[in-house]
Amino acid sequence: MHEDQPAEPAPQATRPARDGAPRQDRPRGRGRPPGDRPKRREISGWVILDKGVGMTSTHAVAAVKRALNAKKAGHAGTLDPLASGILPIALGEATKTVPFVMDGRKAYVFSVTWGVETDTDDAEGRPVATSDDRPTQEQVEAMLPRFVGAIEQVPPRYSAIKIQGERAYDLARDGEVVELVARPVQIDRLAIVAHTPERTVIEAECGKGTYVRAIARDLGRALGCYGHVSALRRTRVGPFAEDQSCTIGALEAAEAEANAALLRPVETALDAVPHVPVSRDMAMRLMRGQPVILRGRDAPTEGKAYATCGGVLVAVGDVERGELVPHRVFHLGGTAPRNG
Repeated sequence: MHEDQPAEPAPQATRPARDGAPRQDRPRGRGRPPGDRPKRREISGWVILDKGVGMTSTHAVAAVKRALNAKKAGHAGTLDPLASGILPIALGEATKTVPFVMDGRKAYVFSVTWGVETDTDDAEGRPVATSDDRPTQEQVEAMLPRFVGAIEQVPPRYSAIKIQGERAYDLARDGEVVELVARPVQIDRLAIVAHTPERTVIEAECGKGTYVRAIARDLGRALGCYGHVSALRRTRVGPFAEDQSCTIGALEAAEAEANAALLRPVETALDAVPHVPVSRDMAMRLMRGQPVILRGRDAPTEGKAYATCGGVLVAVGDVERGELVPHRVFHLGGTAPRNG
């Protein structure tokens, strides 16, 4: 699901200069001598952030990067500012494994408020259709199977889908009529958690590219009462779940060294990928981008695989005709946590 929209740059504050002309405020910290700036650390691993409502995914990455004083960071699957929950953040070499997490299954708990459909399919939008009808729990439950399995789904007009090079939400904000084409998505499970006449809380498990907002919109249309997402929480992304998470507040309250203990190993993102241990000589070949022959009864014969040497992640790639062809190599050394 891609429920986030890229954060718009915050306007730069201005203040009068001594000559009376406005000037841009200098970003905090840039005026310090280079020797006074904290040195960014080469650190690799995953932070499983429990993002709060009101924060963009971009700002969340910046906050984690600052709290751990890390050189490089990125997230695995955006989460809308109005949504809370699991936002996996990759540091250092873990950024090379982001696609594996983004391709993983996801789980959500969301509330559908009945009687109003909005142009954004969530509570921030402008009402575009209303109804006085309200569904019973039995009616909602009977409709859910229609949206489970391999289905075609039209993304929300306010989404990051590109139309001739332009983001759909940019076109929609400019008042252009946005017609998006239905796309195949996989929804594994929909189940009612709670129900009132005005609102239904639903659990969802789905694959990459699914829009929860579109589920709420289409459910409302199918029930003839309209609806939109009024609350959304992501509870799982690939191998990462709520019981592994931490908050921005907890990270900011601790020292960078203490926060490093919260890191999960880079290879955690590869839990669904076969693993092969290799010798030091084979590891050196992989690090140079050269394929190695895999031997042994349990060696994978095709598909994705990752290699470790002495418990340290070396490379991930494709197994072709008995050889592991590396596509990503890792330079971890002592900068990442180790399994076990």
